[in-house]
Amino acid sequence: MIRPDIFTETATALKKIYVNHLPQLRQLRDWQSKYRILMTLGRELPTFDSEWHRDEFLVQGCESKAWLLHYQDPVTTQHFWAFDSDARIVKGLVILILTQVNGLTAEELAEATPELLLTELQLQQNISQSRSNGLLAVLNRVKASL
Repeated sequence: MIRPDIFTETATALKKIYVNHLPQLRQLRDWQSKYRILMTLGRELPTFDSEWHRDEFLVQGCESKAWLLHYQDPVTTQHFWAFDSDARIVKGLVILILTQVNGLTAEELAEATPELLLTELQLQQNISQSRSNGLLAVLNRVKASL
């Protein structure tokens, strides 16, 4: 069973990352400095229970193992996610995407372009094709939740 608080805890962590780490990433120019920050972002998220490492939550198309949980609040219609990956860099990149979409309504999600953040931060040119494919798979899962 999924603990409902995982979504509220993740939302709080994502807001903190948005406020504390995104400005820092925007200021950095070199890939190595950005990479170090991305590698540590996963520590900010709440613990992802090992029982959620199930095939039904596995993101197909990721070379690394990545699990994405989704919840839509029935009252506010906002969408929330929890995420884990066995690769720290993938986890960091997906966290950046989730900072852009977590808590949005279906209408807002339909208009959202979270992938532009990766371009803005000049991360796209430094990640492998397989990681790009994995990020696209996560984005497709997010959009499919509409």
